[in-house]
Amino acid sequence: MKRLMSCRFSEILDLCSMALHRSVLSVLLAALMFPTIGGSAVAADKMVFDLPAFDAQGHRGARGLRPENSLPAFDVALSIGVTTLELDTVVTKDSVVVVHHDRRLYADRTRDESGKWLEEPTPAFNSLNFDELAGYDIGTAKPGGKVAKRFPDQESQEAVRIPALAEVLKLGEERSGGKIRYNIETKISPLAPGETPDPAIFARLLVETIQAAGIDGGRAAVQSFDWRTLVEVQKIAPEIPTVYLTAEQRWLDNVARSGGAPSPWTAGTKIGDADDAVPAAVAALGGAVWSPYHKDLSDTALKAAQSAGLKVVVWTVNNPADMAALIDRGVDGIITDYPDRLRKVAADKGLDLPPSF
Repeated sequence: MKRLMSCRFSEILDLCSMALHRSVLSVLLAALMFPTIGGSAVAADKMVFDLPAFDAQGHRGARGLRPENSLPAFDVALSIGVTTLELDTVVTKDSVVVVHHDRRLYADRTRDESGKWLEEPTPAFNSLNFDELAGYDIGTAKPGGKVAKRFPDQESQEAVRIPALAEVLKLGEERSGGKIRYNIETKISPLAPGETPDPAIFARLLVETIQAAGIDGGRAAVQSFDWRTLVEVQKIAPEIPTVYLTAEQRWLDNVARSGGAPSPWTAGTKIGDADDAVPAAVAALGGAVWSPYHKDLSDTALKAAQSAGLKVVVWTVNNPADMAALIDRGVDGIITDYPDRLRKVAADKGLDLPPSF
C-alpha cells in the first residue's frame, strides 16, 4: 500500500508499520493534526483504487437532457457513454435508500396522483414509506419554474417515479455488464438533523445497498458535503472510495475557513487558510477523491491534492470552454449535466472515451 507523508510528520510516521490499515493511520494523523489542518498537504495511507484515467461523470444521470435522478436520465447517460453515473440519495421512513437530490419532495418538478403540482412545504422523505413515493411523478418540470428555465432542453416524460437506489444499480449493472461506475452522494445536512438518519445509520444503509447489488472493485464511491458520512463509510467499508465534496461560495460554504470553530460539515476538522489546506484535510481523513466546485479550484490546490495521492474531480461544469480549460489544467474528472458535451470536448482533446451501453 502506498504511503504518503509530509516532512513535518516524517519522524513520527517512520515509527509506524507499512502494514497499518488505512483507518489506523488516519486516526494517528487525525490525532497529530486535528482539530486544525494547516498549510502543507498531508495524505493518509489509503487503499489504492482502480480509478479511471479521466472520469467523465453524468450529473444526476444527465440532468440537462432528462429529468434528474430518474431512470430515463441514467438510461440516456449510459447511451451517450460516461465513466460514472453521479447520483444523490436520501432515506425513506421505512429505511429504503432512494435516489433524489433533496431531503424533501421538490415542488418545482413533482406532481401528485391527480397531476397537481406540489406546494411548499413538501413532505420530507423520512416521513414517507417507499410505497407512498409511487404516487408522485417527477418527469416534468413545472412550466415557468426554475428547472424549466435552467434546463430548456430537458425532455419531459410522463409517469416517471422516484427510483430506489437498488433499481438504479440494477439498471447500470445490466446495461453495462458490470463496467459502469457510480458516484453516490448522501444528501444529509448537519443543519437539518431531523430530516435524515444520523450519519452512521445513513452510511450503513447505503453500504448495505451497494453490497447487495454485488458491485465490486471500488466501482461505487460515496461522496458528500457532510464529511461525517464519509468517515462512517470508511469505518465499515474501507474498500469503497470516498469523495469529499467542497464549495466555498455564498450559496454554500461547507469549508468555513474563517470561522473560529470547525465547520459542522467537516467531521470536526478545522481547515486553515493556506491554499492547499482543503486537500490536506481530505487526504488526512482518508479520502480517495477531492471534488471541489470548479470555480473554487486553484492550480496550487490541484497540484497539492494530486501530490498527496488524491484524484480531483470538479463539479458541475456545463460550458464546453470551461471543460476544455479544466482538462488542460490537469483535473482527473468532470461532473456535468451534459455528458454529450463533455464527450465531444474529451474527444477533441484526444482523451480515451468511455464506451456507450
